[in-house]
Amino acid sequence: MEMPQVRGRLTPGKPLADLTWLRVGGPADWLFQPADEADLAEFLRALPREVSVFPMGVGSNLIVRDGGLRAVVIRLGRGFNAISVDGTRVVAGAAALDAHVARRAADAGVDLTFLRTIPGAIGGAVRMNAGCYGSYVADHFVEARAVTRDGTMITLSAEDLRFRYRQTDLPEGCVITQVVFQAEPGDPAELARKMEAQLRKRDETQPTKERTAGSTFRNPAGFSSTGQADDSHELKAWKVIDDAGMRGARRGGAQMSPKHSNFLVNTGDASAADLEGLGEDVRKKVFQTSGIELHWEVIRCGEPLAGTHED
Repeated sequence: MEMPQVRGRLTPGKPLADLTWLRVGGPADWLFQPADEADLAEFLRALPREVSVFPMGVGSNLIVRDGGLRAVVIRLGRGFNAISVDGTRVVAGAAALDAHVARRAADAGVDLTFLRTIPGAIGGAVRMNAGCYGSYVADHFVEARAVTRDGTMITLSAEDLRFRYRQTDLPEGCVITQVVFQAEPGDPAELARKMEAQLRKRDETQPTKERTAGSTFRNPAGFSSTGQADDSHELKAWKVIDDAGMRGARRGGAQMSPKHSNFLVNTGDASAADLEGLGEDVRKKVFQTSGIELHWEVIRCGEPLAGTHED
């Protein structure tokens, strides 16, 4: 199939393992890295409708299956990572790292510190309504620019996205390109100290030196439909995993971290099948022991390796 002409980079058969934090996954049919928003819109407009597209950030919460993706993977780069601050309003390109946005905002006296320890880029943070320490993207979101699958440039409101715990209603094939946040003012030095404390806490409790994809499963209860914590009914995924005896469990080269049992770890030679299979082992054991059904927070996509069966 002849692909549309682009100003960015269009690569056939691109292996995706090197683009994900877990370092697993087969190739995509194509990887498209657009030069700018117009390049992205023109490409999607010209791309045949039957061709699937898969927007991908920095691969921080992603398992690409070993057979790869029968799709065009769209990965935004330098043309989409600008950050600017005007008063208490922060505008960030979708490819800007969450940590960079937090630091830039703090330097300007704006409190988006909750983003500092969240792995990934801003586009993914919006899609997943990322959050920690009681703050969520939904609490600070103003609007987002995006390009739809048919190449139309649109502006998305909070009402359009319908933020929920780790979920939004982002249309299929829609690529977020820029996000506007509004946050409270704060003293830059105090915000810097706050982020340093968050980093220390994260490093003490999470396997930050290992190959992981962040939290594997959503917390099974304790959050309202808008993503707000409800401490009176809070139940943590790591606790039900521990209660099921699955902390440190292994399958092939995959392990549930002994340091934090809601983190899947590639110990060095895991396949995507190992990682996903271990996650399913955990879900099954938790349901057997407690009746609680865990739901994946890590996104799984693609196909199994040809000639194999992934259970």
